[in-house]
Amino acid sequence: MSARIAIVVGGKGGVGSTTLCVEFALASVKRKQTVALIDADLAARRSIAVLLDEVRTLDAARSSANIATATAQGMTLVEMTSTIDGAFTITPQDADFVATSVIELHEVVFVDAPQPYAAALRQLVTRAQLFVLVVEPSILGVTGARAAQLELAKFGIPASHIAYVINARDARPAVSRRDVEQALHCEVIAEIPPVSDRRYGKAIETALDVINRMEAGIASLSPSMTVPIGDRRSRGARRDEPPKPGPGESPAPSPLRPNLTQRKELEERDRFKAEIHTALADRIDTVTVSRGVDDAARLAELRGEVADVVNELIAERPNPGSAEDVAHLRQEIIDEALGLGPLEELLRDESITEIMVNGRDKIFIERAGKIELTAKRFSSDRHVRLIIERIVAPLGRRIDEAQPMVDARLPDGSRVNAIIEPLAIDGPSLTIRKFPSRRMQASDLVRMGSITDPLVDFMRAGVEARLNILVSGGTGSGKTTLLNVLSSFIPESDRIVTIEDAAELSLAQEHVVRLESRAANVQGAGEIRIRDLVKNALRMRPDRIIVGECRGGEALDMLQAMNTGHDGSLTTVHANSPRDALSRVETLVLMAGFDLPVRAIREQVAGALDMIVQIGRLRDGTRKVISISEVVGLEGEVVTMQEIAYFDQRGLDKDSRVIGEFHFTGVQPMCLKRFEELGITFDIQQLASLPTAANW
Repeated sequence: MSARIAIVVGGKGGVGSTTLCVEFALASVKRKQTVALIDADLAARRSIAVLLDEVRTLDAARSSANIATATAQGMTLVEMTSTIDGAFTITPQDADFVATSVIELHEVVFVDAPQPYAAALRQLVTRAQLFVLVVEPSILGVTGARAAQLELAKFGIPASHIAYVINARDARPAVSRRDVEQALHCEVIAEIPPVSDRRYGKAIETALDVINRMEAGIASLSPSMTVPIGDRRSRGARRDEPPKPGPGESPAPSPLRPNLTQRKELEERDRFKAEIHTALADRIDTVTVSRGVDDAARLAELRGEVADVVNELIAERPNPGSAEDVAHLRQEIIDEALGLGPLEELLRDESITEIMVNGRDKIFIERAGKIELTAKRFSSDRHVRLIIERIVAPLGRRIDEAQPMVDARLPDGSRVNAIIEPLAIDGPSLTIRKFPSRRMQASDLVRMGSITDPLVDFMRAGVEARLNILVSGGTGSGKTTLLNVLSSFIPESDRIVTIEDAAELSLAQEHVVRLESRAANVQGAGEIRIRDLVKNALRMRPDRIIVGECRGGEALDMLQAMNTGHDGSLTTVHANSPRDALSRVETLVLMAGFDLPVRAIREQVAGALDMIVQIGRLRDGTRKVISISEVVGLEGEVVTMQEIAYFDQRGLDKDSRVIGEFHFTGVQPMCLKRFEELGITFDIQQLASLPTAANW
């Protein structure tokens, strides 16, 4: 039996390509055909299993982390992987099984493959008669389809082997069918209306009819007319050229190629790396083995085993390149097999504080407060996506078109934020705030000029006296670092509960309970918010509650906790000044959903907060504590404060570094009385040793 194979791809994420792939398969079953439906989305979203409600059936049929088959709704379901790392673990034998034991036994095969360029899918791609490109009728959708069109051309797919389907899920699409055809220089075979439209079923049938005719026509061509993936020419066209327009059509615009030779070299390098990954997965199950390794010595041993195999595979290449090139290639492959690919070297660099991935070939870093572009790159947007999913999956979090942004953390505590299509227009974006290998101490802040010893001693006394302290600052100003330092002053005897979105606080005390919020699951259930954790923490007999950041209604619960016996609590908030911090807290309290009078909120704020520490990132990239203020009380409708100390910036030196000094305002802190009552040692003369506005 010679199967007709159609691979369904999306112009961008979230266009509904998986849903249409399932619809085409079900419609073929109704026509009494033997049908196989293959989920080749190597990101392991398991969308087909969820849509058909066959997750348990496939799991029961799975004998390994990879291929699983089941019979459901009159067709054979094949799931190529259920794990995030599936793209690295699928072996040639897995692909052979799908090609021989599944495809050969069916008349019609539909493959859901959002990105059909992975080496693991090569056997499916080379045997496919047709690629169905699903287009969303919007400007963004057409742009994504154009990019997919060019990618297919690069991989040697003839323009005649692509069928274009518009999935108009909105009753009033932003772009017309004619506009889509003119922009893509193609003929759309069908326009699928919203599923609620009575014409939906008929449109599916019409599209399927055209797909069958195109497949039959392509299958009747001579073998020389079909071009395997990876070949450099497609019916006379160069791989880097877009599909040629048909008769009477205008030529498509050529994309920018600043260095075409270099680009081809990188593409060839990526293909070679993909081949090595495939061969490596056949010899060592790096994912399964490394997942259970928590011992540094065993992990180093595993890296050695992988390095030996990689060296052997590289040696088999006719012209592997110079010794330096081979060393770089070997390290890249090891990092991709066992780590986070091109980010591994950046994560190992202690001088880097932040990593920002703006696209597969735009990786920026922050070093000494300055941002710079690196030469690192990912092989594709899909590679970026796999690394993101490798980070978030062990934490029980997910990222997909339904939930396209996520906060997570690395094993060392580094904070991660990721956002993907359709929200990230130019491809997946990843930001990593690195966690220092050594816990930052107050002495480190003094050494870096972020604060002075007298101010450190004042804040230490405030923490020991159980003052409720709010750390305020902008993004990247060092709020979490300062919060870690302040928490180090908490006595060992206190029971501490920390609450965060993504756990990054690192406390030295023994009696610490760390809580982390949880996002909703695929069904939209199971979400645990910061606010829920704050409420639960009150039942855990805490001496101190530390909330990593107040950004919603949990501010109300935090204030109530501070006002009901949980003194000495710490939290942070995004604000540009101490006064703005108070306004921000008021706004967050209103987000709790209670219609509270403004005066009642301000009474809560004035009664709960004792000290506000403002930290800022200055023009030269340095972080400094720029103000320490004390909350005095409520006068009328205004929460009153008095500033204890501040940083006075006087300008920049010849090297553009900030010049300034820390000043004491001369105001007698009200908390001194509390220090005295509790026997906390602090000498006001330490603050008086700083310059004051009067004598400066």
